[in-house]
Amino acid sequence: MQTLRHLIGERWEESTGADIVTVVDPATEEAFAHFAAASPADVGRAVTAAADAQPRWAALTVTERVGHIDAWAETITAHAAELAELECREMGKPVGVGRTFIDGATAGLRAAAAQALTYPFTETMTGPGGERTDIVRHPLGVTAVITPWNFPVPMVLGALGPLLAAGNTVVVKPSERSPVSTVRLFELAESAGLPAGVLNLVLGEGRTGAALTEHEDVQLVHFTGSVAAGRSVGGATGRRLRRCVLELGGKDPVVVDAGVDPVATAQAVAFGAFINTGQICTSMERIYVHERIADEFVEALVAAARTFTLGDGTEPATVLGPLVDERQRDTVRRHVEDAVHKGATVRTGGAVPERPGYFYPATVLTDVDDTMLVMTEETFGPVAPVVVVPSFEEGLARAADSRYGLAATVYTHDPAHITAAAHLPAGVVWVNQWQGGGPERLYEPARDSGMGATGAHAAYDAATRPTSIHHAPAPAATR
Repeated sequence: MQTLRHLIGERWEESTGADIVTVVDPATEEAFAHFAAASPADVGRAVTAAADAQPRWAALTVTERVGHIDAWAETITAHAAELAELECREMGKPVGVGRTFIDGATAGLRAAAAQALTYPFTETMTGPGGERTDIVRHPLGVTAVITPWNFPVPMVLGALGPLLAAGNTVVVKPSERSPVSTVRLFELAESAGLPAGVLNLVLGEGRTGAALTEHEDVQLVHFTGSVAAGRSVGGATGRRLRRCVLELGGKDPVVVDAGVDPVATAQAVAFGAFINTGQICTSMERIYVHERIADEFVEALVAAARTFTLGDGTEPATVLGPLVDERQRDTVRRHVEDAVHKGATVRTGGAVPERPGYFYPATVLTDVDDTMLVMTEETFGPVAPVVVVPSFEEGLARAADSRYGLAATVYTHDPAHITAAAHLPAGVVWVNQWQGGGPERLYEPARDSGMGATGAHAAYDAATRPTSIHHAPAPAATR
């Protein structure tokens, strides 16, 4: 049984709290790590360590800070396989899938940090009569990052590049369900020579997160998680008049037009619905397909779903690992049972297998409607509900009819339909390629899916505070 500790300044420390949290391997249901949740006093010491380190970190040149981040990224790359194995053990993600996302996130960390080299931390504007205004963007100070359990390493790396490169220090609280890989990630930061106090780590559940978001010295909270928890974070930061960036739940739609290849598109949709066992905020959770190709599409989607082999993520043949825990599997099962009770048809999957572990098969549902939980609430599991629509326009309208607005995907060859899709209320709209785009991508979730623009220069805007210094010509000397 591994005992996890907090990183506060330069020391790995035991918690002063008494609440013990256990980490369970979802493939075997066996506990393999535990930790004492950080108390408010522990959180306070972590914030103080970050505050003490921040002036020295900000005093480095941008090039020096980016160099430290690059050194850490190089170390992460060398240990990516180890980190993927830890993610597999703590939340079930197949090792190959985890390695792919960790490699992508590490490249993203480098790219996001490199953007600091061209970001306008200082701008000068001139006016009439010799007037000049300098706009200087200062780091905020201590920032907090609270990450979910579905992508432990990538979610940390995705948030940290701009925060660190801009001169902030950070306190991270990972999900209590998958903290092991994050602990190792921070050990690698130490070995890469990142200065003590720049990165701090506290482990815990909701009360630890609340102590962090409510701390008076935390200037920004970057939170990824549920809508309910996001509302709490937003309320806490609002009361303190501090910033937050929230990426919350999704119920992402897919609209499949009549003119596309139904088989190839179904295979792409299966990947978007089932990869990481559907535990992605931007998983394809509502599928609207044109009636002209619906039969072929559904047949191909069912065939593709059956190729997602259940198993322990350490086994090379495994495509679909377990859900993170029994609570998450119960949510998935409840959504499917609700749909069936209300008239949905299970085309494949739809039942908990008789085996150890929190497994659930890739499931395709048809004959679904908007009274069903599987069409209105975030399922976060390997379930693909399909609605047949008479036109692309109706599919688009139904895709927009949701309280969520994280991302959406459209498959079409029609230029007019592509133009129409751009108006979907979502932070990202992908056309003919799910998860497309690079480090220059800018987005802000819509509706209940969050707030705060991020990506590229927007991430640096959020991580800094602008000050304008206006210079007027000195008064002429008098005799």
